[in-house]
Amino acid sequence: MTTQTFRYSNDPTKNYHTWNYALRETFGEKLFKVPIDGGFDCPNRDGTVARGGCTFCSVSGSGDMILEPTAPLDEQFHQEIERMHKKWPGVTQYLVYFQNFTNTHAPVEVIRERFEQVLSQPGVVGISIGTRPDCLPDDVVDYLAELNERFYLWVELGLQTTYEETSEKINRAHDYQTYLDGVAKLRKHNINVCTHLINGLPGETTDMMLENVRRTILDSDIQGIKLHLLHLMTNTKMMRDYVSGDLKLMTQEDYVNLICDQLEMIPPEIVIHRLTGDAPRDTIIGPMWSLKKWEVLNAIDNELARRNSYQGKFNSREENTHA
Repeated sequence: MTTQTFRYSNDPTKNYHTWNYALRETFGEKLFKVPIDGGFDCPNRDGTVARGGCTFCSVSGSGDMILEPTAPLDEQFHQEIERMHKKWPGVTQYLVYFQNFTNTHAPVEVIRERFEQVLSQPGVVGISIGTRPDCLPDDVVDYLAELNERFYLWVELGLQTTYEETSEKINRAHDYQTYLDGVAKLRKHNINVCTHLINGLPGETTDMMLENVRRTILDSDIQGIKLHLLHLMTNTKMMRDYVSGDLKLMTQEDYVNLICDQLEMIPPEIVIHRLTGDAPRDTIIGPMWSLKKWEVLNAIDNELARRNSYQGKFNSREENTHA
């Protein structure tokens, strides 16, 4: 086991910049991130840029774990925190997470009305907004800049891959330059950006997945990153890639090694929002090992310790980050 202590972690077993650490440093205590279905659509589902959606996406738009997605927004909020309080009764501050589909894909008046419903709830101190880089018109960015003055704000941009051939294969319906332009628009207002990448997309090699991370941190001014494992879900178009043999599901060992390699490339000040993901047991095809989330996270910790390694080992923008 390593005897070194990583600066950006309040857990001695975590040698990476945890989301929990970032929140505690800002607010001094644990927060709940409360998932909300805002009732938005997606531009590559409704014909704005394409139809059919991303081939990996479920019918819920990646909001499978939300308790009552059709309930009014305030009811969703209170149901979610009631469930969370059963495990952590002492939490009093909340970060609202507009999670599924594209939460800036609407006129700014509609976006404002829906966001403000939940932001007005007691204890809400921040908001995290999942969206696409091609859904950031100027008036929406201006509203986000206003929110950034009033609340703790993250905008989570789904990039998934930096490779145009993969993007076309999964029907992403925007290119890499659109992502870079979107990040630049947000950073002009000092808005925190978290980029989502998916490991295990059809046709992508280990080298390509490492390159996705390298390009993302080199080309764009981001403050956070989410690394997802590809979940193959029932009733998704990606089933065609699996049946044809174009998609090979990752093993746990390969995924853990890849994540550790990626962490070593990421500057230590970048917040790691996620290293794996959740999927409903009744709709996932694989990899089934991913359902044991804590085993995966523990395996990542153990592999970093075995390597005597840490986030940013090979890409540090600071002096004495790891002491």
